[in-house]
Amino acid sequence: QVHFVESGGGLVQPGGSLRLSCAASGSIVPILVMGWYRQAPGKQRELVAQITRSSRTNYADSVKGRFTIARDSAENTVYLQMHSLKPEDTAVYYCHADTTWGERFWGQGTQVTVSS
Repeated sequence: QVHFVESGGGLVQPGGSLRLSCAASGSIVPILVMGWYRQAPGKQRELVAQITRSSRTNYADSVKGRFTIARDSAENTVYLQMHSLKPEDTAVYYCHADTTWGERFWGQGTQVTVSS
């Protein structure tokens, strides 16, 4: 079982910035991929960004150029720097970790609200 500590969500005005962080612990096998998904009310959970142990990244088209994902592999911590936030970025953001055994674990989620 993997445990997560997520932080950084909150309320921000359009055009503002937020930084999410997620620290994973407790895995008995290496974590290969960490990342963020989000889910807005009435919508399906969607990928935001992912990063591998070798720092290869993958972003949703809707956040490219505005969001940056980074990772401290030694600490199994992932960060999501979000700039130029829009109201449509409002969602619960979930951290995930994928292990070498092919398991995916999810954090509890942190709310991001973009509103004036």
